[in-house]
Amino acid sequence: MTISFKYKLGQGGYGVVYKGKLQNGIQVAVKVLNDSKGNSEEFINEVASISKTSHVNVVTLLGFCFDGSKRALIYEFMFNGSVEKFIYNRTSSKQCQLGWEMLYQIVIGITRGLEYLHHGCNARILHFDIKPHNILLDEDFCPKISDFGLSKLCPKKESIILMSGARGIAGYTAPEVFSRTFGGVSHKSDVYSYGMMVLEMVEGRKNIDVEVDHTSEIYFSHWIYNRMELDEDFGLHGIMNEEENGRVKKMIIVGLWCIQIDPSNRPSMNKVMEMLEGSLESLQIPPKPFLSSPPRPPADSSTIQIM
Repeated sequence: MTISFKYKLGQGGYGVVYKGKLQNGIQVAVKVLNDSKGNSEEFINEVASISKTSHVNVVTLLGFCFDGSKRALIYEFMFNGSVEKFIYNRTSSKQCQLGWEMLYQIVIGITRGLEYLHHGCNARILHFDIKPHNILLDEDFCPKISDFGLSKLCPKKESIILMSGARGIAGYTAPEVFSRTFGGVSHKSDVYSYGMMVLEMVEGRKNIDVEVDHTSEIYFSHWIYNRMELDEDFGLHGIMNEEENGRVKKMIIVGLWCIQIDPSNRPSMNKVMEMLEGSLESLQIPPKPFLSSPPRPPADSSTIQIM
């Protein structure tokens, strides 16, 4: 299928992704997991979660291999890779290909996909790893949510879930995932990650810069909020008309609502969809974010019991 793993598409802590082709000519992405202790749970999570889905904005799992220590997942091939490679360099030709209209449509597609995971499945699927790297684009730049290794299934009626240990990475992970002080872990934790990602997509820069001291996602959002409040220029290029300008402002307002520290103040993905498709004039400005973010303990040193 992969011609002896000839074409590598990417690599991460989970393993390596290779390009492959089925006998009928369909191109696929084959994700081969590392032979490590933690990957068995991630493999089971991914298969269990994504096998329950069928949505245009969620990547399709075509099959898997589970043979002793050998574990692999076979997905539909995404021609344009991840959103990540398009959004952090405004001067690149790839960024110019997107444009503000396409960026808005990508955000709409991600919203619909996450709304489906939270409200459209028999069991609610919490992703816990929403970030630009895990949003893939097909040949038509239709976005698809991928990588369900950290996901968790829960009944729709349950708003708060039990969870031990932190999931996700700093910069996108909701504060309540790290500390019960900020509230219970729920589908609103995905909403926080989504909001941070949308703000990054609009601003074209990461919310955390590991090379700069005292940088946090809260400082990033505070910077955006101040400019919106004072109606200052965001330094965004390529906005052609008032319609595009309005859509950009809607994405910023939605992003700031989604990253509220109190989970109860964040909108559901149903509400986010309404906000994006509604008028700019109908949107209220969210409360100002805190000046500092909660501490980020190492994931392996925290055990969290959410009641």
